[in-house]
Amino acid sequence: MNAADEKRIAAMMAKTLAMMCVRNTELETLHSGIVPVTHAGDYSDVRVIDADGREIAWNDVSHLDDDQMRSLMKEIVNRLYTFNISIDDPDFRNSVDRWARIAERWDEPDPDLAFFRKLAEEG
Repeated sequence: MNAADEKRIAAMMAKTLAMMCVRNTELETLHSGIVPVTHAGDYSDVRVIDADGREIAWNDVSHLDDDQMRSLMKEIVNRLYTFNISIDDPDFRNSVDRWARIAERWDEPDPDLAFFRKLAEEG
């Protein structure tokens, strides 16, 4: 298999996994709600006032608490695990093929070079 084919397959797998295992998780709940208006374009002009009356810059606000992050990651890991252990099932494979056709319409992925730097820093 040539490099172009490998990249095409990797892109399709990445988009299909994102579609099936990340999208429509608790992430959608976290995404729902009212999006604040920003005139600066970077949300530096948006503030949140918490129950104690503290005014916090939007960019400094944690948008997920530890329990929400743990729950989201658990759900995604469970879906990835289920995907991997089910891939040989013909019915599941048909479902993957259907979702892959939808995912084909997504933008093509780009290599995330920061991914390697972050791994090196944390490793």
